Amino acid sequence: MKSSSSRRNPRNAAIRTSDGLDQVYGVHALESLLERGEAPRELWVQQGVGNRLKDVVANAQVSGARIKEQPREVLDQLTQGAAHQGVVAFCAPLTPEGEESLWLRLRAWHAPTPPLLLVLDGVTDVHNFGACLRSADAAGAHGVIVAKDKAAPLNATVRKVACGAAEVVPVYQVTNLSRTLAKLKDAGVWITGTAGEAEASVFEIDMTGPTALVMGAEGKGMRRLTREACDNLAKLPMAGQVSSLNVSVATGICLFEAVRQRQLAS
Repeated sequence: MKSSSSRRNPRNAAIRTSDGLDQVYGVHALESLLERGEAPRELWVQQGVGNRLKDVVANAQVSGARIKEQPREVLDQLTQGAAHQGVVAFCAPLTPEGEESLWLRLRAWHAPTPPLLLVLDGVTDVHNFGACLRSADAAGAHGVIVAKDKAAPLNATVRKVACGAAEVVPVYQVTNLSRTLAKLKDAGVWITGTAGEAEASVFEIDMTGPTALVMGAEGKGMRRLTREACDNLAKLPMAGQVSSLNVSVATGICLFEAVRQRQLAS
């Protein structure tokens, strides 16, 4: 499923403090960190909003975070105008897992349901990446696979959009996506790629077994080698004038179709 591509801008790059920490901004993202017991090193709070944020600030302080009040202009500049809601936390940066972690997990599979993996082929927009992670978490997907090149980073914007999903959904970074898909097939995982020109609807594809759902890049769709590595192709039926959906919207629909099928099969 394709979406319009946003022009590259500084928000798409990881924003770090001088000591290598990442920003996590927004009340919900901060609450998610604290609920998981992940303490930020430092928390900047907008001057004049202390009462509105007193509970989350108090929890951050108990966890060991240093609290600093800052003018709104400082937070606006730091987050490049993003909706920080008056709080910016500084945390250790997220790092994706390596490919070997994926194979170890599949070899030791013991979950009651078959693997459901989301594969993002060339999704470079951080907002779409964050939204895809949020949908993956909501649908109970067991991991997200991305390539090392032509992929959005796990930066502050992704963490904000994902609303906590970026910290809990495993993201596996692989060197060669088509080769990884071939190994998944050898492991018994069926690969379903999404393409507007596919003959079958996603609602006709069986996703009750081990499944990897492949979503293509914004504006371009899947790359040729990725497409060739798929067992089958599926599309979302489009009844209106638009020819495609945003990749994160399409991801949510396809993942929850897999959820629907699995619930009916159980």
